[in-house]
Amino acid sequence: MCKYKICVYAISKNEEKFVQKWVSSMSEADYIVVADTGSTDNTVLLLTSLGVEVHSIHIEPWRFDIARNESLAFVPEDVDICVCTDFDELFEPGWREKIEEVWTDKTTRLRYSYTFGFHPDGTPIVTFLYEKIHKRKDFKWIYPVHEVLEYSGSGRDNYAIHQGIHLKHYPDVSKSRSNYLKLLELSAKDYPLYDRNIHYLGREYMFHEMYPQAIETLKYHLTLPTATWKEERCASMRFIANCYNMQNQTDEAINWLEKAILEAPAVRETYIAYAKIAYSKQDWLTLYQLVKDALSNTRRTGSYLDEESSWGDTLYDFGAIACFYLGRYEEALSFAKEALTYTPDDTRLQNNLKLIETAYKSKEE
Repeated sequence: MCKYKICVYAISKNEEKFVQKWVSSMSEADYIVVADTGSTDNTVLLLTSLGVEVHSIHIEPWRFDIARNESLAFVPEDVDICVCTDFDELFEPGWREKIEEVWTDKTTRLRYSYTFGFHPDGTPIVTFLYEKIHKRKDFKWIYPVHEVLEYSGSGRDNYAIHQGIHLKHYPDVSKSRSNYLKLLELSAKDYPLYDRNIHYLGREYMFHEMYPQAIETLKYHLTLPTATWKEERCASMRFIANCYNMQNQTDEAINWLEKAILEAPAVRETYIAYAKIAYSKQDWLTLYQLVKDALSNTRRTGSYLDEESSWGDTLYDFGAIACFYLGRYEEALSFAKEALTYTPDDTRLQNNLKLIETAYKSKEE
C-alpha cells in the first residue's frame, strides 16, 4: 500500500512526440497534471486520451517560473509529494517506491540522480544530483529561466537523498534556445545578486560570441559574495579565458586559466583548455606537464560542469603528441595506445600511433 499521494506536474508546448513515453514513465504517480502553454499540435489530445488532467494557460511575456507556478497550482491540495518533470525526461521504473523508502513526514524535498543527456552510443554525458521533488506546501518557483524552487515554510528545509532514483534527459535539439539570452538578461536585471544565473548569462554571451559582454558578466559573477562554489567559479574563469583567447589575447587567456587551476585544481576541464593553447603554441613541455597534472585528477566533480571530453581520449592524445616532440617515444607510445582504447576507429589516432611506433623503433635500433 502506498504511504503518500504523489502527483507529477509539468508544462507543455508541442510535445506530441514525447507524450506516450513520458506518460508511461510518470504513471507510477497517483495524479498527472499538465499546464499546456499553447500547443498547436496533438499534445493536448494525446494527453487527455491517456487520462492526464490538462489545463490551458497563457503566459505573456514568457517566464518559466510563472508557468511552473501555475502548473503547481493545479496539483490537488491533498497531495503529499510533488514531482516536477519535463516531457523530454523519463524516470527509470520503480521511482515511486524509492521515493517512499526515504520520504518522511518531515521531508520537504528530495535529491536524486539526473542524467543531462546521452552520446550517440548511449553513454551518459553527465549525471548529477537534481531536486525537483518536493512537498505540496511552502514552495514556489523563482527566476525567469533556470528556475529553482524556493522554500518558504516556517520549519527546516529537510532534504532526503536517493541516488537510485534516476531521471534521464533526452533533449530535443530541434527546439530553439533563442529566448534563453533574453530571459537570462531579465533574470540578471530582476535578481542581480543571484550568482547562478549571472554565471549562466556570462556563459550564454560566450555561446553567442558576445565576448566583451561575457567577460564583464563573468567577472561580475566572481565578485558576488554568494559565488563561493569553487567549481563554478573555476568555470567562470575558464570561460573568461576562452573569450580572451577567441579575441587573440592569448596571454590574458593563460593568466585566467592559471587562476582557474588555483581556484579548483581538481577540475580537468581547465587543464584541457590550457593544453589546447599550449598545443597551438607548440609548447610541448607545458603541454606535457598539463597532461600529467590533469591525469592526476582521477575523480569527476559530479556536477553539471563536468565535460565528458575530459574523460575520453583528449588528454592521452595530447600526451602522446607532447612526448613525441620531446623525444620521449616510449611514453608517447603508452599515451597513444591509451587514447585508442577510447576511440579505436579514429584514423588520426591510428596514424599517430604508427608514427610513434616507427620513431620508437628507430631510436631502439
